[in-house]
Amino acid sequence: MRHAPTIALHKSVPPLPAGLGSPTGAEGGGELENRCATASYSLFTIGFTKTKAEDFFKKIKNSNVKKVIDVRLNNISQLAGFAKRDDLKYFLAEICDCDYEHQPLLSPTKDILDDYKKKKIDWNEYELRFNNLMKMRKPESLFNAESLNNSCLLCSEPTAHKCHRKLVAEYFKLIFQLVAVIHL
Repeated sequence: MRHAPTIALHKSVPPLPAGLGSPTGAEGGGELENRCATASYSLFTIGFTKTKAEDFFKKIKNSNVKKVIDVRLNNISQLAGFAKRDDLKYFLAEICDCDYEHQPLLSPTKDILDDYKKKKIDWNEYELRFNNLMKMRKPESLFNAESLNNSCLLCSEPTAHKCHRKLVAEYFKLIFQLVAVIHL
C-alpha cells in the first residue's frame, strides 16, 4: 500500500527563462534538456492573465500539449476572456488539436482562496493548506504519470511563482517521480 508522502514543496525548481518552455530544448537546451533527460513524462503549466490569446495558444501548440487540465475554481467568469470554459475548449480543439478537462479536484477550496486573496493568510500558509488539501483529496487516484504526459495545468496567474498550479505540478512530480514540470 502506497502512503501519501510528506509534502515539503517550498524549494521548487524555478521557472524556465522565456523560450525554454518547449520540450525540444529550444534556445540551446541546457536546464530543460537536463530535466527531461531524467524524466519520461512532461507536465506543463500555464496561466492566461496578462497574456495575448495568440501567445497563449502558440505556447500550447508549440509545446505539443495534448490536454489542458483546468485547475481553476471558477472557469466561467466573464473576466476570463478567451479562457472562459466553453470558449477555451473550442479554441484548444480548433487551434491546438488539444483536449480540455476541468478538474476541480485540483483547485483550492473557496475558503483557502478567499483567505489568501483577502490577505488573511500569507503564501506560506496558503501552500501548507493547499498541500494538505491535496493529500486529503489524493488526486493521484485519478491520474498516473502516463495520463499526465503532455498535459498542461491551467490557472489564471500570469506566472507559476505564487500559483496553486505550481503546487499541483510539484505534488504530481513527488508522487510520479518520472514527471518533469515545465512552466510555459
